[in-house]
Amino acid sequence: MTKLFLTHRALSDINAIEHYSVEHWGSQVADKYLTDLEAAIARLAEDLSLFKERYDYTGRLRFYDVRKHVLVGDVINQVGFILTVWHGSMDFIDRLPTIEPDLMHEAEIMARQIDAKNDTRE
Repeated sequence: MTKLFLTHRALSDINAIEHYSVEHWGSQVADKYLTDLEAAIARLAEDLSLFKERYDYTGRLRFYDVRKHVLVGDVINQVGFILTVWHGSMDFIDRLPTIEPDLMHEAEIMARQIDAKNDTRE
């Protein structure tokens, strides 16, 4: 199984999606939506190549669509990171240049922490 980690930002995004869904459509719909997100994360954990490039973005980040949301991630040293979760209607590609450096920095910090942990185990 591939290693896949979620940042605090991604977890916070999922929490916000849950609260919004419960508020607007009820807990049953929210539960189904969260189940779909969890299944998508499990698929990515099994196969990081499911993260895809986009024709309208040329940077290092990769994307995975889940219903109306997009998991935004990065892969460093064969370890995947889900950095944020955005709604597809957010024009996130246009917003990405302002947040991309922070997202990539978060992924690099997490990758270094994982490398350090692996070094101490060996």
